[in-house]
Amino acid sequence: MTTILSIQSSVAYGHVGNSAAVFPLQRLGVEVWPVNTVHFSNHTGYGAWRGPLMPPEDVREVVTGIEERGALGDVDAVLSGYQGGEQIGEVILDAVARTKAVNPAAVYACDPVMGNAASGCFVHPAIPVLLRERVVPQADLITPNQFELGFLTETDPGDLDSTLDAVDRARAMGPSTVLVTSVLRPDRPEGTIEMLAVHGDGAWLVRTPHLPIKANGSGDVTAALFTAHLLDTGDAAVALGRTVSSVFDLLERTHGSGRRELQLVQSQHEIAHPRMQFEVEQVR
Repeated sequence: MTTILSIQSSVAYGHVGNSAAVFPLQRLGVEVWPVNTVHFSNHTGYGAWRGPLMPPEDVREVVTGIEERGALGDVDAVLSGYQGGEQIGEVILDAVARTKAVNPAAVYACDPVMGNAASGCFVHPAIPVLLRERVVPQADLITPNQFELGFLTETDPGDLDSTLDAVDRARAMGPSTVLVTSVLRPDRPEGTIEMLAVHGDGAWLVRTPHLPIKANGSGDVTAALFTAHLLDTGDAAVALGRTVSSVFDLLERTHGSGRRELQLVQSQHEIAHPRMQFEVEQVR
């Protein structure tokens, strides 16, 4: 059984961070150990929220407690998402180092959350530098959107060739695998969006309809599912196809519901049993 240590934010209402990642992973049969960096009433996109931001040392203490149970050796992957401050980044890197010390085969999957093309960069100015210089070089798998990929590599990816070039630059920093979400090529068919996975010598692309919805937490679900499927199969093309299928069905149901929060529980069948309704095209 795959085991993932997931160090992310948490909310009581809705689905972002660990509140978006844990349930889908469990539906895939993955053992998940959530370590929460915040526990808010709701995600910050509402403009108002309540609840505590966990002090970095408290987060470290939780990881230490797991280590004291002798359990870090069972961890197949450490998964992280939004990093609210530099100190949390250091705690995550320490957790990765401790995990790999007892299980060198473990991977670090990092979603380098910084912003998007519509909103720009929405994290503290120190975070992109931390991600570029300290975090990404330690990661085995990263899942940036196209905007974040450009930030990490100091490029401006647009068409497929420039996006692949930016991925190669990112892989030269350390990660062996890159999943680029929300690829918006200028020459794509109208009303579509793509996701790109690069692993080993291959690169694969999947195109879906572009749903008119802003869904907080969808990136967290995407990173979690792709990590789990890649660990399970070792095949980036299969992992990409499964992930895109489940995430599209989740977003389609959420859009149809008229609700703001991801309809995660309602989409659990599509998460556990992806329909594989989209073609996975090898582009390299």
